[in-house]
Amino acid sequence: MTPTPADIDTATDADLPGILELQAAHQIARGGMLSAEFPRLKIEQMMRTLPLVVARREGRVVGFLMAAERDMVAAPPVLRAMFAAYAGAPDAYVYGPICVDAAERGQGLAAAMFSKLRALQPGGEGVLFIRRDNEASLRAHRRMGMREVAGFELDGIGFAVFSYVG
Repeated sequence: MTPTPADIDTATDADLPGILELQAAHQIARGGMLSAEFPRLKIEQMMRTLPLVVARREGRVVGFLMAAERDMVAAPPVLRAMFAAYAGAPDAYVYGPICVDAAERGQGLAAAMFSKLRALQPGGEGVLFIRRDNEASLRAHRRMGMREVAGFELDGIGFAVFSYVG
């Protein structure tokens, strides 16, 4: 049976419980690869400044892609290290995190959400980091046309910095 097509759109307040659930399930402590966990209030603030893109299947959030203004999320050490390694344009924004439910991977949802974000942020530079041990994410972001521009190490973990222009 072919799954119903995913709906790729900007997130609404109704999507927040699904985003929080997916985010929590994919933390490093639970076997996932997400390096940050944002509380509901921070996600709400981020949604009001830059698009937060979601993938929904049958009304359920199965993926999300966050974007944030640099000053809104620049405090965590990993982001300070990223911008020290590569400053980007003065108005560059932070791409990510991106998360796709494990059962939904390999169906093009990450690329579809990225395409939607680019359409919503034309001409803007997105900057992101990916752990070097996350080969699937490194491959996926290269396939989406992003380029590696720098690297850094934090707490003994290697990271690649990627950039793209919408």
